[in-house]
Amino acid sequence: MPVPTPAISSPTPLLAPHRYAILVAGGSGLRMGADRPKQFLLLQGEPVLLHTLRRFAEPALGIAQVVVVLPFDQLDYWRQVIAQYQLTTPHTLVQGGATRWASVKAGLAALPPDAASGALVAVHDGVRPLVPHAVIEATYQAAAAHGAACAAVPPKDSVRMLAAAGSAPLDRRRLRLMQTPQTFDLALLRRAYRLPELPTFTDDASVVDDLHPVQLVEGDYRNLKITTPEDLLLAEALLAAAG
Repeated sequence: MPVPTPAISSPTPLLAPHRYAILVAGGSGLRMGADRPKQFLLLQGEPVLLHTLRRFAEPALGIAQVVVVLPFDQLDYWRQVIAQYQLTTPHTLVQGGATRWASVKAGLAALPPDAASGALVAVHDGVRPLVPHAVIEATYQAAAAHGAACAAVPPKDSVRMLAAAGSAPLDRRRLRLMQTPQTFDLALLRRAYRLPELPTFTDDASVVDDLHPVQLVEGDYRNLKITTPEDLLLAEALLAAAG
């Protein structure tokens, strides 16, 4: 159920009202060894999730509504962040579920039920704060053309598959590392999320796969997912280099 947040509500922008975004942030930060969830760790003095939200709030993207999905026990903390950093970026705050699948489903429920035909929705990890504008825009454009589009990058290292007898090499030229945003026709993603949750679902592309082919677009190695302390250090360096 959406959590009322009147202080951060705003009218729907006029520009490109067919675009929506869901930012999912449900991590605990255990692998970070930190005292708070990784989406609230400080990056250049501000929480990671705040950086991510600002990327999707860029006016040039024309996103009509951004939904932030957090676990129930993190909602009040986010409200404190809003007050502390005087955040005025419009967004809808939603309580997530026990799994990422359930959280995305909750985010979808917060979008207009009567969204226009052809509406698009991007689903993005809240702990990918450095996603470039060009990657977000590319997934929206590809989803408009193909119905489903996800950012991905080629692996840099050699890859092997484990087997009972040992391991065997895979051709990395035919492999891609999935990133977010993963962007879809809104009606298609809603239809996919009406189906039962399966243990094979690892991202939104895997939820949609049985219904519709997924187009891959070029991602960016800077679009890292902050999971370990080293990721946070790298993100700090990349932001500093960008000026």
